[in-house]
Amino acid sequence: MQAAFAALKPGMRDTEVAAAAQHYSQVHGSEQGIYLCASMPADAASAVGLKPSKFGQRHMQNRTIQKGDAVALLVEDSGPGGMYTELGRTCVVGMKVPQAMKEELEFVKESRKITLDLLKPGTPCKEVWDQFNAFMRKNGRPEEARLYCHGQGYDLVERPLVRSDEPWTIEKDMNIVVHPTYVHGGYLNWLCDNYLIGGNGPGPRLHQFPEIIVEVG
Repeated sequence: MQAAFAALKPGMRDTEVAAAAQHYSQVHGSEQGIYLCASMPADAASAVGLKPSKFGQRHMQNRTIQKGDAVALLVEDSGPGGMYTELGRTCVVGMKVPQAMKEELEFVKESRKITLDLLKPGTPCKEVWDQFNAFMRKNGRPEEARLYCHGQGYDLVERPLVRSDEPWTIEKDMNIVVHPTYVHGGYLNWLCDNYLIGGNGPGPRLHQFPEIIVEVG
């Protein structure tokens, strides 16, 4: 994430930012992964004809980054030992982070805490899904309709799957990624981090990258 954001500048395409992350990862021992990226005006609500974008695969990464953009990057790859984790953050290019964007990031953290408090051994995945969506609905945010949290290991996605049809429960020593992601207020709002589940719930974030929107340039 640091290498990609350090390389990022106006005039690059989204795919070049993803390539910077992939290059750094593979040089440092990663073998496989996906690198999703999307740029958009930082305040897409005020940009005529544009809406906030969710990140996409390489064939969706042809947009040219401009000053005043926000760029969302997901690095989901294996480490040198073959185990997968993922990390997702947003940066803004050539500007200060808008106050509304900062405030919504705090709501993202709050929504994630709802989830983390539930990720204890024995908790049914459906309960995590239902309580998270109830919180989002109560606060006027979009409900999750995709795979919200999931396990990771030697596969990029492993069970358990936090969604309505998963019969498994959360158990100790699972590696669970949590990624609240939604469009609201003209912004793509999200964070993505992995946690190891202990006897009483998740431990600290596995990655130490700050929980901030980074200002680039």
